[in-house]
Amino acid sequence: MSPESAKSTFSPDWLPLALDGLPHEDAAKAWQTVLKHFPEIPGWPQLPRRSALENMYAQFSERFPGIIVRDGNVHVELQRNLDRELERLYLAYLEDDISHGRMGEAYAAGLSLLRQGEVSFRRPPLALKGEITGPVSWGLTVVDQHQRPILYDEMLADAVSKHLLLKATWQERELRRHASQTILLLNEPYMASFGSAFVALRRNQVIGLIEEVLSGLEGLKGVHCCGNTDWSILLETSIDILSLDAYDYGDSLLRYADELDDFLDRGGVVAWGIVPASVVAESESVESLVGRLQRTIDRLIKEGVSRERLLGSGLVTPSCGLGTLGVPLAEHILDLTVSVANEMRERHNTANSPDTDDAAASDTKDFQQTS
Repeated sequence: MSPESAKSTFSPDWLPLALDGLPHEDAAKAWQTVLKHFPEIPGWPQLPRRSALENMYAQFSERFPGIIVRDGNVHVELQRNLDRELERLYLAYLEDDISHGRMGEAYAAGLSLLRQGEVSFRRPPLALKGEITGPVSWGLTVVDQHQRPILYDEMLADAVSKHLLLKATWQERELRRHASQTILLLNEPYMASFGSAFVALRRNQVIGLIEEVLSGLEGLKGVHCCGNTDWSILLETSIDILSLDAYDYGDSLLRYADELDDFLDRGGVVAWGIVPASVVAESESVESLVGRLQRTIDRLIKEGVSRERLLGSGLVTPSCGLGTLGVPLAEHILDLTVSVANEMRERHNTANSPDTDDAAASDTKDFQQTS
């Protein structure tokens, strides 16, 4: 499926979607939670509490040249000769050997259950979602022995984007074994620091890094940033989905109304992270969150963003991943996410998908039978 056909066959319809981590320590229980809440667009759960190897930086570190992982901390040892490891990476890149990007069970238990056939869907999902840490955030977090981010090393910066390209392409291939449509999101929290003294990168560098990682993907692709950033940079890339913390930073899109309108015009989708991924969610309701989201949408319409395109291209998510929370709070946030999505779908007459509650019950039952 070409990128254009992938986009044309997906209708967001204000469906709910989860982002990266869950706080469960058991992958099977995490999948039950995913299927209960997100039968239309499930995503394999990242489980940082199960293992330090599943934090968002260690998780995608396998086979990077010179990599050392200790207690979840990741760094590169430049004092050792990296020539052979770099050669293996570049050879895999040049020969399109995406198996170099494979992820072992120790790094991704939730994905491994899916690959082993231990997850069964009552009916084919509309899309199956995966996630990977983006090159800006990964390359600024992983450091050398002098605590210098490897993204500031010219040789390693190039290796970062090619390494993550192989990781992303391999992951998408695995997801496509189980669904005809896929979504892969790049998680880029460090984009919130772009333009500050903490991130010495140029605009074209950021775009180039992201584009290289996205270049091998055939399905839908997007970027998530859980802070404020220069959204025009991300909207200039080839992403299909822009995912943001709309609870705290939704109005930051107002400065980029023209760029957002162009993005929507070419078929782009906004994943509105309107449900706060924290204890703040306990003081919110479906009505308050829908009202908050609607006010942001109305302001964007006043700034010239097409009402039809804006209301026809939305997903609903938590504002960020839930891996650091307690299980009860995380599941409350997921309940709110589903309820907000249902309300937005009802308000904007896009309720054309199967009943969520019935689908969730069926999918969870199927999973339990195959676990």
